[in-house]
Amino acid sequence: MKKKIITIMLFATFIGYAQNKMNITLKGGAVNSYSTSDLRQVDIDGSKITVVPSNGNNTTYDGNVSAISFIKNQSNRVTINEAGGWLETAYVKWAPFAGASNYHVYIKGENDSDYRQLDYQLVRNYGSYGRADMPGLKEGTYQMKVVPVIYGTEKEEAAAITSDLKVKAHDHGGFAHFNYTNGIGAYNDDGTLKSNAKVFYVTANTAKTITTTVKTGSKETNITTCTGLQHIISAYEKGRDSTPLCFRIIGKVSKDDLDSIGSSAEGLQIKGKVSVPMNITIEGIGDDATLHGFGILIRNAESVEIRNLGMMWFMDDGISLDTKNSHCWIHHIDIFYGQKGSDKDQVKGDGSIDVKSNSQYCTFSYNHFWDSGKSSLCGMKSESGPNWITYHHNWFDHSDSRHPRIRTMSVHVYNNYFDGNSKYGVGVTYGANVFVENNYFRDCKYPMLISLQGSDVAGGGNGTFSGETGGSIKAYGNIFKGEYTYRPYSSSNPTEYDAYQASSRQEQVPTSLTAKSGDYTYSNWDTDAAQMYEYTPDKAGDVPSIVKGIYGAGRINHGDFRPLFNNNTQDKEDAINEALSAAIQQYDSFLIGFFEGDTTIGNGGKGFTTTGGDSGEGDELPFGDRNKVEGNK
Repeated sequence: MKKKIITIMLFATFIGYAQNKMNITLKGGAVNSYSTSDLRQVDIDGSKITVVPSNGNNTTYDGNVSAISFIKNQSNRVTINEAGGWLETAYVKWAPFAGASNYHVYIKGENDSDYRQLDYQLVRNYGSYGRADMPGLKEGTYQMKVVPVIYGTEKEEAAAITSDLKVKAHDHGGFAHFNYTNGIGAYNDDGTLKSNAKVFYVTANTAKTITTTVKTGSKETNITTCTGLQHIISAYEKGRDSTPLCFRIIGKVSKDDLDSIGSSAEGLQIKGKVSVPMNITIEGIGDDATLHGFGILIRNAESVEIRNLGMMWFMDDGISLDTKNSHCWIHHIDIFYGQKGSDKDQVKGDGSIDVKSNSQYCTFSYNHFWDSGKSSLCGMKSESGPNWITYHHNWFDHSDSRHPRIRTMSVHVYNNYFDGNSKYGVGVTYGANVFVENNYFRDCKYPMLISLQGSDVAGGGNGTFSGETGGSIKAYGNIFKGEYTYRPYSSSNPTEYDAYQASSRQEQVPTSLTAKSGDYTYSNWDTDAAQMYEYTPDKAGDVPSIVKGIYGAGRINHGDFRPLFNNNTQDKEDAINEALSAAIQQYDSFLIGFFEGDTTIGNGGKGFTTTGGDSGEGDELPFGDRNKVEGNK
């Protein structure tokens, strides 16, 4: 095909209007949009498309473009800058419309006859743009409509409608959902809110003032009026009320914004009564929902979900499932540094996400650990078992150790991305049984360790990561890249091994194989249909692109705070990044407030988009690979 040059100047003249849009639709359905005023030309050379901006670097698409289209911007209508479908959520961003003091945003699904209006708290003002997010959606196709409001009146003629937005269901893989059909937290398994759920919008201004009634005694008249986030949650401790509660975090909420904290060590406490479902979801709205200066402690709790949140500068642990929890689901969390602890290995905070003390049937999935020091402790010595835990599709991004560090429990670790880990990946002690499957290890110093054997004691050492007795690891389908040390079991290496390397998922570990220290065996729970959930793991080679993709690890669109890491230096470093630490402590959202009601919440200008690390050879998130649509319809 002869090479063609399309100049934006000629196109803009033909349209007769400035600030037009060019959309490039990729074969996977994603749409990347460009303002024509920012472009110099587009080169088309066969299947290779090169976008040449007026300033900056070219972008080349090689064989993955299905269509190029141009959209005229109309000054008499709202301009949609970006819109997309995510996991049980859709969102839209738009430019300020002249004369509008407010906006009403509506959504309609493919099976809906009409639009329904979003709560005003979901429609937020960020100064240079507005944004609305709608959670609680079933999988399907949706459209969102933005209507400007001028002098209290909707201007329907100026409304803008997105193109179709594809919403996907959350991945329910893991032990949290195993034989549990009630829906975890405030949501049903299909993504919609439970029928009697109460929804609270929690901001820096409302965390102390949200109010509801809670049944706190055996009689129907035992009703307590509770005010404040911690007060409401604490009232559930008696186990008398299981009405679903959905707390939607908007913007940055700091420790001082709370009415109180239930745990002096951690911060917010969710404490229930064993075997009584709490049905509590704490979720972030948008890409900037952040808990700052405190963490979450969960105890004696069943049916708790934490999702789509940033955790920064927490007190002790970021999220700690401590004592007799069950069917808890922690997913799509961006977790950063916590406050420095008293021990030398707590310079980045203590545990990022920990689970222990007879907690069972818990899943940790699609979380992004940003340079964590101690990512996840899994188990103590007090568990009576069995304790079933799953880690899948997490991104351990230059974090140092404990991915996880496991005692006593039966744990499935699959489809995680171990990305430049300076100490070790999965560490097993004290009789734990762990199936490590289809993970991708890149420059992870020791992908797997069993205490007091194999790589843990190579060279005559007394234990690289623990002096406790050992456990068992079954490994299958993992990929190892870069620099690493891994010693699988073999007939020539029957004792000093790091894992039993299975030839298939269903292969059982021989019962004659025991840990060198402690004489523990592997129970082969993962091949027992009565004990194991159904799942289909992704190919290990696809894991990095999945966790870095639009539906990957961390918050929607990977959050508003994205450090850069240099693989050349930071793969092997475990020291705290002081620039990143300072940025985390100073972090604030771009949020100003709602367009109606509470119009001032934040200062609207102290957010950070990329900071804290060295640019260089690290992984960059594919921001141009979003399922987004720009322009009017």
